[in-house]
Amino acid sequence: MSATLKFTNKKKTDFHKVVTQRVDQYFIDKGISKNGDYRMVFKTLVMFTLYFVPYTLIISGSLPLWAMWLGTVVMGLGLAGIGMSVMHDANHGAYSNKSWLNQVMGYSLNIIGGDNFNWKIQHNQLHHTYTNIHGFDQDIRPRMNLRLTPAVKRNHMHRFQVFYAFVLYSLQTFFWVVAKDFMQYDLYLQFYSSANNKKEKTIRLLNIILFKLIYFTYILVIPAIVLHLAWWQLLIGFMTIHAVGGLVLTTIFQLAHVVEGTEYPEPVNGAIDAEWAIHQMQTTADFAPKNKLLTFYVGGLNYQIEHHLFQRICHVHYPAIAPIVEKTAKEYGIPYIKNNTFSSAIASHARLLQTLGLRDTLEMASDF
Repeated sequence: MSATLKFTNKKKTDFHKVVTQRVDQYFIDKGISKNGDYRMVFKTLVMFTLYFVPYTLIISGSLPLWAMWLGTVVMGLGLAGIGMSVMHDANHGAYSNKSWLNQVMGYSLNIIGGDNFNWKIQHNQLHHTYTNIHGFDQDIRPRMNLRLTPAVKRNHMHRFQVFYAFVLYSLQTFFWVVAKDFMQYDLYLQFYSSANNKKEKTIRLLNIILFKLIYFTYILVIPAIVLHLAWWQLLIGFMTIHAVGGLVLTTIFQLAHVVEGTEYPEPVNGAIDAEWAIHQMQTTADFAPKNKLLTFYVGGLNYQIEHHLFQRICHVHYPAIAPIVEKTAKEYGIPYIKNNTFSSAIASHARLLQTLGLRDTLEMASDF
């Protein structure tokens, strides 16, 4: 993996400049900040309530076994909600205009088992810059025998991936908390920091270990001490949290980039033949824009086009700026990929999984 890829603008389009000016003007006209507001405070309370209230009730020992299990389901929804609606904006610097608050809320990822340093590199730097480019975007890398890009060699099992993909999605956050951060640790330090800085490497590793210890202490050790449950019952609860959270998180992100119409550009001589903003339009999709409940829960990630163009703008503003982006894209003849409902996005993702499992290549329709 190398972070030296360049984006060209041979067509000399000023799409990015114009759409940015128009979105900036919207905030000037409204006299509002691009950061979060009272809606983010309310949403943060809701998502943390979904996660920690069931946890508190479970370890209180006042619930019957079936209710404890339902509580872990709700915790899984809360885990995904914190990731999508709180941590995500914070680690993009969009939660607040106060950097310290963004940092504090960004550490909500560490509290639920992840590592925000690794996440920022994988997501902010690699995914957002090199969206859907094999070898650069870690979100579409081959893993667990999934083929999410035509750049990956197809094998016999891929023809069945439409049937097993969602099962594998449910394992993603489990893998993330027990192994992924340690696997990424050395790779990302070598890539984006001084590889010879032993003090920095030690601090980073200790930070990961410390938060993993905190996480596993409250999620497994404390319940094991205070509840009269067998080890396998504790394990079922733990896996339920991650099965729900992993399924929700991974599915939502897949609906934004691995659906019909999105492209998978391949570099030629270390360059992509499109300016960065147009590349984002080619590789990203919105879905269910009129579903207010979904928009609330997934942190505006169904407005993924707007997020990729304006990642420093808080997601509570995406429904307002989406028409500006769509109108500008149409003026320039640039694709604006959108599935109008959640179900149609799921169906589109499933069809693309099937196509990737059966065909070696995809036809790319964009002229840009």
